[in-house]
Amino acid sequence: MKKAQISEFFDRLAAANPEPRGELDYVNPYTLLVAVVLSAQATDVGVNKATRGLFKVADTAQKMVALGEARLKDHIKTIGLYNSKAKNVIGLSKILLRDHGGEVPRERAVLETLPGVGRKTANVVVNIAFGEPTIAVDTHIFRVGNRTGLAPGKTPLAVELLLEKRVPKERRLHAHHWLILHGRYVCKARKPDCPACTVRDLCGYKAKTTLEAPVKPAKKAAKKPGAGSRCSGASTRRARALRGSA
Repeated sequence: MKKAQISEFFDRLAAANPEPRGELDYVNPYTLLVAVVLSAQATDVGVNKATRGLFKVADTAQKMVALGEARLKDHIKTIGLYNSKAKNVIGLSKILLRDHGGEVPRERAVLETLPGVGRKTANVVVNIAFGEPTIAVDTHIFRVGNRTGLAPGKTPLAVELLLEKRVPKERRLHAHHWLILHGRYVCKARKPDCPACTVRDLCGYKAKTTLEAPVKPAKKAAKKPGAGSRCSGASTRRARALRGSA
């Protein structure tokens, strides 16, 4: 995708959704961090259901440690991998209290040292909580980057680094949200909704979907059970009659 096309690509996404927002519920940087950690291999909807009650009783690192791992598990047991996630949340909360006064650090590299926090999670937190123009490449953004030709790459990091180079500076703050929402609701994995896509003419995907339903091949008429055997029997009887008259 050329530079002019990339600019137009983001101009259209921005026109359709000027102020995009993430779909995880949170009340402060700490709860955002916890929510993103819990969202690994889980849906935002599922995480929001679990944290609705959790954040009412534990919205700071201090309260989370006081809640304890066992009671935390009770709140998040509907989320996949909840045992390891509960351990990580308690662990990172203790580190925040010990090393950062209970506050979430702004630096991505520091965030990545916390239990359960990788580059993607750190990028989400510094983007949403602190307004840094980072791009967290999840499965949706990885797919959009490769499928459209916007930022092809074999790894999430390769896609991220290419997006950082290609996304216009004035669009970088919201690029993460535009791309993830586009991948989640339009450029879907199994069947992209190309007819509803605002950037379909800029997209390099060759197998675009259409509104037309595929033509199904006509089914062959099934033979009636026993029809062939009756014909065969009649032929046999005629043959015997001819032989008898000879």
